[in-house]
Amino acid sequence: MATCFDNMNGKKLVIGLVHLLPMLGTPLYDDGNMEKMIQKAIEDCKTLKANGADGGLIQTVDVYYPSTDDTDYARVAGLAAVTARVREAVGPDFLLGAQIMWNCITPSLAVCKAAGADFTRCTALAGNTDSMYGMIEAQPLKVAEYRKKIEAMNVGMLAEISGYHHTGDDSDAHIQSLAATSMRLGANAVEVVDRDFQRNERLVQAVKAVNSGKIPVILGGGTNVANCKDRLRYADGALVGTAFEGGKWGGPVIGSIVADYVRKVRELEEELAR
Repeated sequence: MATCFDNMNGKKLVIGLVHLLPMLGTPLYDDGNMEKMIQKAIEDCKTLKANGADGGLIQTVDVYYPSTDDTDYARVAGLAAVTARVREAVGPDFLLGAQIMWNCITPSLAVCKAAGADFTRCTALAGNTDSMYGMIEAQPLKVAEYRKKIEAMNVGMLAEISGYHHTGDDSDAHIQSLAATSMRLGANAVEVVDRDFQRNERLVQAVKAVNSGKIPVILGGGTNVANCKDRLRYADGALVGTAFEGGKWGGPVIGSIVADYVRKVRELEEELAR
């Protein structure tokens, strides 16, 4: 079953990050957060869409996170409520993702299925990684069984293999193994990022050397209006957070910045197609 990462045909996805307030069921939740989050998420995604971005990824920002694939029911219900309202506001032709941090893949799949979202992001679908919340242990069998159970095969899974959340050995051989394994375990695209341009380029090219370059590679950050054409030359898209927020992490998405970024990416697509 096709997902949003299939058959991209040279298009480079521009997906903005939508950062929420602490969610229901978490220690820092305050009364009124739900209403504020719904309003922010709708406004951010409308701004992204109006200025040419392909989609948005809605993320819980709760400060305290579980290290397992399970979470409180209220967090799931809360994110589903926000995501459903955004889907209603932006329509079906905008790629919408939802992610419960840190590695709550099955709850995030449930949110996407219930709210009509297109994809989720997986911190560790394959390969364990350390974090400040404890060891994050991949549970691919659990994820695969649950995804099948709720008929969410059309919900794309973007698997981090080297970046801000999935850290560790970034040798070419290990990255290639993680990329190939992630795709066998159900991922539809993989995510890499490094702040250093040369290392970032190496990560992308290492993945592109696997399976005749057929694995979609999404950058997990590190791009902005000034560098997006260089950084996206070999990658298939990018998640963009702080750059779209004008350097203020968690702030509102700024339309003029999105428009400038998207214009440069579309120019790059045309250059590469010649």
